[in-house]
Amino acid sequence: MTEPLAALWAQGMVAPLEWSMAAGLFGLLIGSFLNVCISRLPYDESVVTPRSHCPRCSAWIAWYDNIPLLSYVLLSGRCRHCRAAISWRYPAVEALTGGLFWLSVTIHGTTLAGLKWSVFAAILVALIFTDLETRILPDEFTKAGMVAGFLLAPVAPLPPGLLSIFWPQATPELISLLDSLAAAGLLAGGMWLMAVVYERVRKREGLGFGDVKMLALLGAFLGLESALLVMVLASLGGSVLGLIWVKLRGEDIGSYELPFGSFLGVAGLLVAFAGAGLLTGPRG
Repeated sequence: MTEPLAALWAQGMVAPLEWSMAAGLFGLLIGSFLNVCISRLPYDESVVTPRSHCPRCSAWIAWYDNIPLLSYVLLSGRCRHCRAAISWRYPAVEALTGGLFWLSVTIHGTTLAGLKWSVFAAILVALIFTDLETRILPDEFTKAGMVAGFLLAPVAPLPPGLLSIFWPQATPELISLLDSLAAAGLLAGGMWLMAVVYERVRKREGLGFGDVKMLALLGAFLGLESALLVMVLASLGGSVLGLIWVKLRGEDIGSYELPFGSFLGVAGLLVAFAGAGLLTGPRG
C-alpha cells in the first residue's frame, strides 16, 4: 500500500501541484472524447464525423456547450435546443477521467509510469461505461489497449514478479515485458477455455469473447499477480453486487447478463490506483 500522498509530497516523491492539475484538466478533455467513443464505437460509428449532436433533436452542439463539466452545469443537464435531459454519464466520465489522470501524475510524477497509468485509466473508463450501456467491449479499446500494455511494459517496468525468480539476471525491462506477455496469454487463454467448457456443458454462452480480450489487456498492463487479484475482486463484486442488482430489478438470475467487463474495469482501477504500491516499478 502506498504512503499517504501528503507524506510523499513532503518527500518530493510526487509531481508538483501544477503538473497534477494540468494532468487533471487534460483528463477532462480526454473524458469528453471518451464519451464520443462510448456513444459510437459499440455501433461501429465514426468518432470523427458527424460532429456532436443531440440524440433527440439532432441539433449540432456548439463548442461552448461542449466544455467538460462546465457546460453540463450551465445547461442544467439539458439540451439547449429541445431541453431533453443529458445523460449523467457525460459528466461522470469526464470527472472520473480527469480525477484518474490527476491521481496518476500525482503518484508517479511526470514520468513514463505516469503516462502508462493515465492511458490505462482512460481505456478502462471507456470499457466500464460501454459495457454498462451496451454489454459490448469494443476492439478499439481491448485490442489496442493490449498492444499499448505490451509497448509500455519495458519503458515503464513493473516490479519483478514470479518470472524474475527463474531469470534473476534479466533486466527489469525484459522481465516486465515477459510478465506482460505471459499474463495476457495465460489469463485470456485460461478464461477462453473455461468459457468454451461452460458453453458446451450448459448449452449457452457464459462469458463473452470481449471479456476474454479485456483480461488480456489487464494482464498486459498489470502483470500476472496483479491481474489475478483483479479477477478475484471482479468475481466477488459481480457475485455480490450483481446478485443484489438482479434481485432489485426482479430479473431472472439464470438469464440476466451481468456487465462483467465493468466489474473487471472497476477492479483494475482499484488495483492500479488504490494499491499503487504494488505497481510502482523503477521510476523513469
